[in-house]
Amino acid sequence: MARQSPGRRNADDPDADEVGDLDILDDDGSDDPEDPAAEDDDEADDEVEDEEDEDARDPAIEELWADVGIDPVEIALPTGSGYTLRAYRSADELTPTEAGEEEEDDPFETLSRRRAVDEDDDTVVFDDDFAERASGRRERDDDLDGDSGEEEADDVVDDDADAAEEETEEEEEEAEAEEVPVFLSHRGKLLVFRSPESLVEFVRSGEEHDMAQLSSWADLKQRIRTEDVDAASADTYELDLVVDNLRGGHDAWDADLIIKAGEIARDLGYALRLDALLTALSPGSPLDDLDEALRASAAGGIGGFLGRRRVKKIGAQQATLGWRTIIGKISGAVVWRE
Repeated sequence: MARQSPGRRNADDPDADEVGDLDILDDDGSDDPEDPAAEDDDEADDEVEDEEDEDARDPAIEELWADVGIDPVEIALPTGSGYTLRAYRSADELTPTEAGEEEEDDPFETLSRRRAVDEDDDTVVFDDDFAERASGRRERDDDLDGDSGEEEADDVVDDDADAAEEETEEEEEEAEAEEVPVFLSHRGKLLVFRSPESLVEFVRSGEEHDMAQLSSWADLKQRIRTEDVDAASADTYELDLVVDNLRGGHDAWDADLIIKAGEIARDLGYALRLDALLTALSPGSPLDDLDEALRASAAGGIGGFLGRRRVKKIGAQQATLGWRTIIGKISGAVVWRE
């Protein structure tokens, strides 16, 4: 059935003459060519199209990064911004990065170990007669109980061994299927380049780094050009803005900014073996609760309403301090290349 224009009079309607004058305008006035609201909508559409055009990359660039399975990443930190590379591979295909410097032992742990050794040294040793009598008594008890309990013990051991073997196989299968991040890094340090030219120069060089183990690295080394170092909007992270945004209070919080910061922080924590980052963003932590609440609020609907309520309950000062620590850890793990 064809839809009748709201500005068109219905000849079959007996009251058309009475209401005809009111039907000339649409509810939003969109039929008026000089209506300001219609012009604003057109301008908004043009802005969205312009943003999409800016995000779109050259097809040749897209093809290169799709072929090698690696993506350029642009990251901004308080000390500056630059470019690096990231890829995702199965865990069994990668050798984890080497830790740069070993952390010193916790003095409290050292003290606990020393006390345990001292307690072992204070063990009381009884005389030989007492030891012989105790040994003989244990042998007689073992002879009485050994035959009856031996079969049951063997069954329990076999069952435990089978269960442990099945659990190990399941864990290995999960680990093989899981994809983990790897960055352009070396000895636990992230290599970030101030310009696309310096990144391309490094890729073409023979310097050691963790991405050299990727099967597609040789292909990238031959094909990469300066103009190819163009990070997509999804791979651009403004960590330098996170703390200031959180300081602005709940109403000023930028959900997309903070959620993306959490994504890159988790990837860097895993790839660079920064346990402090993984702990701070682990499930159930305050910053993880913030992340979940912001994701829910951005989703809209009833879930978005509940998410916004959860966001209001999160302490702004706690979130600010937590993220300042995380960004400080990331900054300390970066090696800048000019």
